Amino acid sequence: MITTNPLHLLAAAASVFAIFKLIVSGRFLLSVLMRWWRSLEDRIHVHQFYKIPEFNDSFRENQLYRQVSVYVSSLASLEDSDFANLFSGRKPNEFFLQLDSDQSVHDFFLGARISWKNESKGESDRCRTFVLKIRREDKRRILRPYLQHIQTVAEEIEQKRREIKLFTNAETSGIGRWRSVPFTHPSTIETVAMDSDLKNKVRSDLEAFVKGKQYYHRLGRVWKRSYLLYGPAGTGKTSFVAAMAKFLCYDVYDFDLSRVANDFELKSLLLQTSGKSVIVIEDLDRFLIEKSGKVSLSGILNFMDGIFSCCGEERVMVFTMNSKENIDPAILRPGRLDVHIYFPLCDFSAFKTLATSYLGVKDHKLFPHVEEVFQTGASLSPAEIGEILMVNRSSPSRALKSVISALQSNGGGRGAGKMGLRLSESGSGNGRSDDSAEPAGAVLCRESVHTVREFRKLYGLLRLKSSGSRKGGSFELDEKEAS
Repeated sequence: MITTNPLHLLAAAASVFAIFKLIVSGRFLLSVLMRWWRSLEDRIHVHQFYKIPEFNDSFRENQLYRQVSVYVSSLASLEDSDFANLFSGRKPNEFFLQLDSDQSVHDFFLGARISWKNESKGESDRCRTFVLKIRREDKRRILRPYLQHIQTVAEEIEQKRREIKLFTNAETSGIGRWRSVPFTHPSTIETVAMDSDLKNKVRSDLEAFVKGKQYYHRLGRVWKRSYLLYGPAGTGKTSFVAAMAKFLCYDVYDFDLSRVANDFELKSLLLQTSGKSVIVIEDLDRFLIEKSGKVSLSGILNFMDGIFSCCGEERVMVFTMNSKENIDPAILRPGRLDVHIYFPLCDFSAFKTLATSYLGVKDHKLFPHVEEVFQTGASLSPAEIGEILMVNRSSPSRALKSVISALQSNGGGRGAGKMGLRLSESGSGNGRSDDSAEPAGAVLCRESVHTVREFRKLYGLLRLKSSGSRKGGSFELDEKEAS
C-alpha cells in the first residue's frame, strides 16, 4: 500500500536532495582537484606554451593566427566550453561557434592532449592572441605535424566557406580582362538528375583530382583535369558544369571565344585565371566548324595543353559540344580531354526523377502510359520535359498528359524551337483550370522564352558506359548503361 503521509514524503525529498547535493559537491571537488593538478603541472614546467598573436611587430596580419582561429572554431570540444560566441553563416540554417576571450578548449592529436586559450589584453583588436599548451615530452614529436594539420584543415574549411565567383571575359580594344559576379547557380551534384552510381564515380574522380597534387607532380604532369561534355541541347551540360564548381568550391571562368581577338589574347586570358577554378568553353564544336572567331585551331590546342598552360595548376577545364562528329581527332585525344561524358535525351528513368523534383510525384497512374510512349522511341530533352512539368505543376495529371502529348507529337525529334507551340496547345486544349488566373498563351509564351535555357542549367542526365572503356588514360561516360 502506497503511503501519502506528508512526513514520509518530506523525508524522501530530503534524501533525494542530499544525494543530489553530494553528487554536485563531488563533481565540484573533482573539478577543483583537476584545476589544481593542471596548475601544479604548469608550475613545474610540464607544459610548453606558444603564443600566436594576430599581428606581428610590424602590425601585419599573422596568417597562422587566422588559420588557428578557423581550426579552433571547428573543434567539437568547443561546444563544451563555458563561453563561446555563436555566429550565423552565409547559408540558411548555417551556424558556427567561436571561442570567447580567456576561454580554453582541448584537442587531441596523435595521442597527445593539446589546449588552446584565446587571450585578450584589452579592447584593441591588436591584442588578441591564441596560446597553445602542449606537454614538453610531446612537443618534438607532434608540434610540426600538428601545425601542418591545422593549416590543411583551415584551408579546406575556408575553401568551402568562400564565395564562388563567375568570371566572364570583357570585350576590349587591347588585352582581354575578366569581370566577375557572385556565382549563385543552384545546381549541385545532389540535385543533378543522374544515376546514383554515376554520381559516385563523378564525385570520386573530382575528389581524386583535388587530392592528387603530389601524384600528378610525381608523374611529371600538370595538376589539371579536362572534361568533354557532349550531347543534344537541353540535356544538362551547363547544369553539370555548375554542379562541379559548387562541389569543388571553385570559381568559374567562362571563355567567350567570340570576344577573343587572337591566340595571344587567349593565352593572356588563361594566364589571368587563378588556381582552384573551372575553365569553361561552351559549344566548342560550333566554333570550330563555323570558324566564327579569330582564334585558330592551333590556339585552341595550345590552350588545352600547351607549354604555357603549365603556369596555372589546380584547374578543371570543361569543354561542351553538341556532337563529336567532324571534330579534329587531335582535340579529342587523352591529355587534352581526359574524361568524355555523353548527355543523352530523356528516358523514362530520368523522367521519373524529373517528375519527383518538379511535381513531388514518385508514382502515378499515368506512369505506365508515359513509359509506353518512351518505348516507342519518342524522346525530349530534360529541359523540354522540365518546362512542361513546371508550367503545369499545379496539376500532376495535366502535366503528365502534356508530356505524353508532347512526346507523341515530337515523334523522336529533338527541336526545342517548337516547344513553346506545343506547350500552348497542350495547356489550352481543355482550357486552363481555375488555379491560374492568367491566359494560357500569356503565361506559357512568357516562360517558354526563358525556361529551355534555364532548365538546361538545372538538370543533366549522364549514363556510364557499361564497359567502362579506358583508352590512354581517358574514360568515356555515355548513355548505354542499362537503366
